[in-house]
Amino acid sequence: MKVSSNVVKLLVAAGALAVAGSAAAQAKGKWAVSLGAIEIEPKVESGAISAPALPNSLGDVGKDTEPVAIINYGITDNITAEFTIAKPYKHSIYGAGAIAGTGELGTAHALPPTLFAQYRFFSPNAAFRPYVGLGVTYAYFYKETGSFRMTALTDPGGPPTTFSIDNKLTYSGQIGAVWNFNEKWFLNAALVKTRLRTDVHFSTGQNQHMKLDPKSTVLTLGYKF
Repeated sequence: MKVSSNVVKLLVAAGALAVAGSAAAQAKGKWAVSLGAIEIEPKVESGAISAPALPNSLGDVGKDTEPVAIINYGITDNITAEFTIAKPYKHSIYGAGAIAGTGELGTAHALPPTLFAQYRFFSPNAAFRPYVGLGVTYAYFYKETGSFRMTALTDPGGPPTTFSIDNKLTYSGQIGAVWNFNEKWFLNAALVKTRLRTDVHFSTGQNQHMKLDPKSTVLTLGYKF
């Protein structure tokens, strides 16, 4: 994936330049805010739509990129709390398996705010600080909208098919790094993996289990207070 490749290159470059000097501490009691972009790419393993439906009627979900805001607070010199919130994602839903190639079956908006606890390596005044994090994510789905193709597959000749996706409380893992340019400004890059399994409910009475497990790539520019 292109964005992920760029992030890896950025981390390598930042590590090489970390010896250039030190910056203001990201330490206990300090706040930081960063803005940038996040790409979320579901890694889908789909269950089949329940009967009546064509056997092996699976689903797939497209990726999306949106602006993101991140707030950090230093609990200790090495432990940081981070809250991540992005503009709602809009994901396209496609057929797979026996219904692959049918085009866009619908769309759904998703809002997954996440609260991380991070461990940051090296001293608080290091120019380059890699980190790992574990967080709680609430995956909220809304504005689920089906297309005529969905109706044709689930209830041919019937009224337009609608659907809903169950909201889920789950967890995310994170690996990333911060590169401090100077006393106030820094660059942040991270990869996040979320465990997410949910169920889709159609107005026709059919159901479908979905393993989404999205991977997210984050790149932000931040300011320390």
